[in-house]
This record gives sequence, C-alpha cells and structure tokens, in this order.
Amino acid sequence: MNKPDTSAVAVAAVVVAVTVLIWKGLNLAWFRPKKHEAYLKKRGLSGTPFTFLVGDALREASMVEQAKTRPISLNDDYTPRVMPMILQTVKDHGETCYMWMGPTASVIVTKPEHIKEVLNRVNDFPKPPVHPVVELFATGVALYSGEKWSKHRKIINPSFHLEKLKIMIPAFHESCIEIISKWERLVREQGSSAEIDVWPYLEDVTSDAISRTAFGSSYEEGKRIFELQEEQGRRLVKALEMAFIPGVRFLPTKNNMRMKQIDREVKSRLGEIIKKRQRAMEAGEAPKNDLLGILLESNSGDHGMSTKDVIEECRLFNFAGQETTADLLVWTMIMLSHHQKWQDQARQEILQVIGKSNKPNFDALSRLKIMSMILNEVLRLYPPGILLGRTIEKETKLDEDVILPGGAQIVIPTLMVHRDPELWGEDVNEFKPERFADGISKATRNQVSFLPFGWGPRFCPGQNIALMEAKMALVLILRRFSFELSPSYIHAPHTVLTLHPQFGAPLIFHMLQDQ
Repeated sequence: MNKPDTSAVAVAAVVVAVTVLIWKGLNLAWFRPKKHEAYLKKRGLSGTPFTFLVGDALREASMVEQAKTRPISLNDDYTPRVMPMILQTVKDHGETCYMWMGPTASVIVTKPEHIKEVLNRVNDFPKPPVHPVVELFATGVALYSGEKWSKHRKIINPSFHLEKLKIMIPAFHESCIEIISKWERLVREQGSSAEIDVWPYLEDVTSDAISRTAFGSSYEEGKRIFELQEEQGRRLVKALEMAFIPGVRFLPTKNNMRMKQIDREVKSRLGEIIKKRQRAMEAGEAPKNDLLGILLESNSGDHGMSTKDVIEECRLFNFAGQETTADLLVWTMIMLSHHQKWQDQARQEILQVIGKSNKPNFDALSRLKIMSMILNEVLRLYPPGILLGRTIEKETKLDEDVILPGGAQIVIPTLMVHRDPELWGEDVNEFKPERFADGISKATRNQVSFLPFGWGPRFCPGQNIALMEAKMALVLILRRFSFELSPSYIHAPHTVLTLHPQFGAPLIFHMLQDQ
C-alpha cells in the first residue's frame, strides 16, 4: 500500500488556504460592495459608483486637500472644507443617498424624520463595531451597543445627575481662575492689550477641569494621561485614513508602533491611579462622588464593571469631556469677537445676574439665558462632532420607501443638518442666537435637527457638564476682558476627531476696569 505524499498534501492545503483568502479578500473588496450597490439601486437610492477596495476614500482625501487651499470668511459655510464628499454626494444624488467608506456602503440620512428613527431605534441601528485601531484610543459607553451599553450607561448615569454637577462647579472655577490669571499677566506685560492665541489655553483649562472632576486628587496624573490621549487622537486620524485596507494595522510603521506604546502607557497610568484610589477608598480616605469613585463603587459587586472597563470609561470621559468643551469655548470666543453686540449683551447679563465679583454657583449659571442662547447657536454652527454613524446588522426598514441592507452603515451629517436652510431658514449661515430665545424645541419646530450631543436614548450624558463648564469659563473671562479678532486670525475649521481651528485662535485682549 502506497503512503500518501505528504508534500503533495501540504501543497494542496496551502493552495486551498490561499484560495479561501483570495476569495474572502475579493468578496470584501468587490463582490459584497457590488451586491450592496445593486440592492440600494433596486430600492430606488442613488449614490456614487463603487471603486475597487477604496470606495470614495481617495476621492474624499483629494477633495479635502483641495478645499483646504481655498480661504473662507467667518460668514461662509465651511461644510465644503470639512465634509466635501458627503456634501457633493447629497447635491448629486438627493437627501437620502449613498457613498463608500472603503468597501462599506454608507447611506447618508439628512431628513429629520429619518434621523429620529435611526437615533431612537438603538437596537435596529447600533453603533458600528469598534475598529481595532480605535480601541488603541478609547472604547467606553459611547462606542458600545446592546447589553454592555445598557449596563455601562446605567452605572455611569448617576455621575451626571444635577447634584453631582453642583459638586463639580468649584473644580471648574479653580481651573478657570488659573487661566484668567495667566491672561492678566500677559496683558499687563504688554500694557493695556495683548494678542493671545486662546486655543492652547482652552485645551489646558478643559483638560484640567475634567481631570479634577474625573480623578479628584489625582488630577495631575490625569493631565498627563490627557496629553498622551491628545497625541493618540492625532495618530488615530492618520491611521484611520488607511484602516479599510486589511492587515494595515499590523504593519510595523512608526505610527502603529507609537500608538501601541501610548496605549500601554495610558492603561498603566490609569491602572496605578485606580489601585491608589481603591486603597484610599478601602481606608475611608477618598471621595466617592467623582467619576472614578462612582465607577469603582460599581466595581465592588458581581454586576459592576471590571477594572479594564473602568480604565476605558476614564479614557473616554477624559477625551470626550475635554474636547467637547474646548471646542465649544474656542468657537464661542471667536464668534463673540466677531459679533461684539452679543459679547456686550452677554457681559451685561453676567453683571446683572451674578455681579462683578461674586463667585458663580450652579443656580446663577443656570439663569444666564443670553449665554445659553449664544452657546446653542455656536453648537449649531460649530458642532464638535460633525457627523454621527450607525450600522445595519440585517435588512432593516427605515420607512416604507427606504429599506437598507445588512452590513451597510448610516451616516448622519450633523453639520449639514445644522446648516440646512429648509430646516433653519435662509439666514442659516448667520450667527443669530435669538433663534434659541424660546428654547431648542421652538428653534427646531420640534424636528430632530439639532444634534450637537446626539439625540434619543444615546444622547451624550455629559452635555450638562460641558455647558456648565463653558458658562463658568465665559463668566470669568467676560467679567475681566473684552476681546476681538486679531488681524492674524485665519478662519479655517478642520476636524481632528472633533472640530478645531486649524491655525489657532489669536484674539486681542483688553483688560476691563473695575470688573
């Protein structure tokens, strides 16, 4: 009896394995996208034609680079600068259409009634799976779906209740006072006025405030974690540009290796903070009412979070809380520099409601109606996140006319919705805080068209923290200074995960007398 030729068997196995890999690769890069394209066309949707593997990625990158070369003014719609591909696709193919993020069909949804359905039906339209590259930056409740999201949201919610927010107010005040003192010194050194790029200072003050409220007495250690996470965010944007190519994250590139190094260091530092706090809590020597204390309290039972989960929630809170508030503050200061009338009105309201020297408390900040109007209008014009994403796990009806295939994604272009003249009027690109004089519902005519913190069951639970911290900072700034745009200011919104001023925010500061 002849023995089987082991070398022939091995070769056959390799051929089969390679064939399977090639088939899977072709299915991902061509056959599945083309199947989705035919499906969407059959359902009456129009969109961009699919390009092998890359979809619209290269075209989008080219459009963004071209858009950045064109100067814009403060009154221009900057949507073509930050999401030119989505904007062009909607113009060419209608309000509900599709494009391609790599080999994934992305259905663009802009109608308020469709947005309401998508954001309300969290089980039908869950968050997209977290890409392994993103896991090196943060996961946490904002990125989870299903039971894990429900569990974490339930545990975290108490840390955002009003009584906890009131406890955080002194920490906000302490962080903001430090920045005010630095600006006062800079102005005095120059005489009566000075040019200051406020953007790096606002990043510092919000990271300091979030570190204090998240980590309590360990906030100095928390600030170092923020610095690392900030670098990780920049590297993540770079990594995501090519993330749709299978296996690219495994390549030993400088960016990939540095991201893994930062991930290890952040987890190590957070782990040490957690161990230190656990020991202090066991000894009855540590507060339990900051975010870390609440998460660790939940960790004590069988149904709580693991230490790994606590680390991820702290990473997410540190990034999301800092970025959202810094973005809101910088665009508010830019708008108030350009619209002096509203700066004067905001300052007058502060003096009437709080006074010249009183320490702002929660109740006083809550009564600042003009300030709330201004912040809402800034959030409309400059939302920190310019789009929202959801996924479709199986064939799903959006309405009777729109049925979507499993495996596709949904993109809600928040910025385009916020600047839609049919929803907001022909003056949609103008800064008009009076839109919100009677609240958000009246401004939106009860439509789902204002989404700076999301909407529905997954709205951002930290929105009140961001707004209160922004109010605290603006009260202290406006009581001490007047400010205007520097001639060197260049209006150039661009996205680095959230919406930043590309060339900073240089403003001319003047010290106010007897404030």
